[in-house]
Amino acid sequence: MSTAPGYSKTQIWLHWLVVLLIIPQFLLHDSVARTFWGQVKGQSVTPDFLTYGHIVLGVAILLLAAWRLVLRATHGTPEPPHDDPELMRFGAKAIHALLYLTLFALPISGGVAYFLTLGWMAELHSALTTALLIFAGLHIAAALYHQYVLKDHLLRRMMKAGG
Repeated sequence: MSTAPGYSKTQIWLHWLVVLLIIPQFLLHDSVARTFWGQVKGQSVTPDFLTYGHIVLGVAILLLAAWRLVLRATHGTPEPPHDDPELMRFGAKAIHALLYLTLFALPISGGVAYFLTLGWMAELHSALTTALLIFAGLHIAAALYHQYVLKDHLLRRMMKAGG
């Protein structure tokens, strides 16, 4: 992957847009779960606006994550801080990879579960939701550690485009 002096405006906006779209997904979960498990039990259920909202936001997150990966490949990303130990560099790469993997796996597993009415896939989707929370929490904790303990202004990279 190529390096860049900083993230582009588009990369920054996509990062924060994905964050903002993930939040309502947790709030809309109950509606889609109620509809899904009703279908599994053979009940006559009608998807509501919130169910469709969860599906549409999932597709949007998938497409935005794909766009982000294209930009990573074409624009590059900034190097990690030069004084980071190798273990921190590895951790950053691993967490970013796991976040992207989860951002793809969640909407795909959710769509497959919902439209094919597969309970085991819904369980996988639920486990991936927990994984996303863990990976996002580690990502946030590392960013805050850089900002307030190491005081290397790492957060600025996701606030202002360029170098």
